Amino acid sequence: MTERAPGRLGFWMTTALVVGNIVGSGVFLLPAALAPLGLSSLSGWLVTATGAVLLAFVFAALSRAFPRDGGPYVFTRAAFGELAGFVVAWGYWVSIWVGNAAIATGGVSYLSALFPWIARGAGASALVTITLLWVLTLVNCYGVRAAGWVQSITTLMKLLPLLAVALLGIAVVVVRRDLLAAASGPPLTLGGTQTAATLTLWALLGLESATVPADKVEDPEKTIPRATLLGTIATALICAVACTAVLLLVPGSALPGSNAPFADAVRPFWGDRAATLVILFAAISAFGALNGWILLQGELPFAMARDGVFPRVFARESSRGTPAFAFVFTSGLVSVMLLMNAHHSMVEVFKFMILLSTSACLVAYLVCSLALLVLMWRGQLGGARRGTPWLAVAGALGAAYSLWAIAGAGKDAFLWGGVLLLAALPVRLLMRRAKRHPAPGP
Repeated sequence: MTERAPGRLGFWMTTALVVGNIVGSGVFLLPAALAPLGLSSLSGWLVTATGAVLLAFVFAALSRAFPRDGGPYVFTRAAFGELAGFVVAWGYWVSIWVGNAAIATGGVSYLSALFPWIARGAGASALVTITLLWVLTLVNCYGVRAAGWVQSITTLMKLLPLLAVALLGIAVVVVRRDLLAAASGPPLTLGGTQTAATLTLWALLGLESATVPADKVEDPEKTIPRATLLGTIATALICAVACTAVLLLVPGSALPGSNAPFADAVRPFWGDRAATLVILFAAISAFGALNGWILLQGELPFAMARDGVFPRVFARESSRGTPAFAFVFTSGLVSVMLLMNAHHSMVEVFKFMILLSTSACLVAYLVCSLALLVLMWRGQLGGARRGTPWLAVAGALGAAYSLWAIAGAGKDAFLWGGVLLLAALPVRLLMRRAKRHPAPGP
């Protein structure tokens, strides 16, 4: 029997990273946004879940062939070269820490429902948000196993209200089948389906999470593909059923204006205490996701710096083997963003952050799907050659889904995604200049 590698993530912790990063704050607010779409929300979930599973197969195959730190950066570089790898990784990295600001903001907004003093002033909410951000940053600096344990515990806690609402919805529908007709709402339309698919996509971002810290995972060639597939399929199923259950349990007229749809769903059946617990678990869900994304926001620049395409300081490791500088620097950027936006409308800030983060993730998904096809064509996918027709189909459909989702995200997402990627070029030029003209030693 082989001993467990110290300080590494096993299969269940890696799966918890995938599930925990996917299930953040978005899914707990999603039913309110889906309510006006009626039956189109069901077809939207079907499209998004199918697209997510296809992309999970793409990342599983790529991680099996390239089980190294960096995920999308490594895959894009292998297929399209260093410049393309840098541009995609830059956009993905910025989307992570921008998204972390959104996740932290969403988590504190849930807490404010339980502790009203948080919402009484911008200073209080900013202080609480930044404090929680740095607590989780220190957890990640302490070691990947510590972050893994936090991720595992919070993942279990965040799944409880989703599973409870899903089972409640199934049980109620079995007894009250008339709810199906009453809750159907507007009819199914193609436009409504695309809108619903765009909304539900935010709830399933993060399926690639296990591929980024590959060097911190036990037996990554096997663990990462399995965790990616299991985590994505299970999460897509649970989220789709739970959100649909809320649409059935809460009257259609009340749902669009709800700030806590899942709490409103359980309150008539289990009382106010259960509703309060759901709100608490929603906050825990957000901070569990923040913990996992902080891990990624440090590991990605660490992998790039180790390859010489990012400042060398990001490749520094602490005595505990963690990229502490990368964690601290990136959390510093998140803190600055939170302070700069503390006096603005949190709803508008949250929407902008989601738009920017989603657009960059979609570009990474598209390029990685194309990378799978290119690497298969070159015969560089190693042990994944068996069953390649199925992988080719997954890659082609994953690319098509990513393009469709980019189109569905709208003009603003496309423009901001383009600006984000173009911003990588001057950074890349500065890095190349620094490599040609290194600073003189002391």
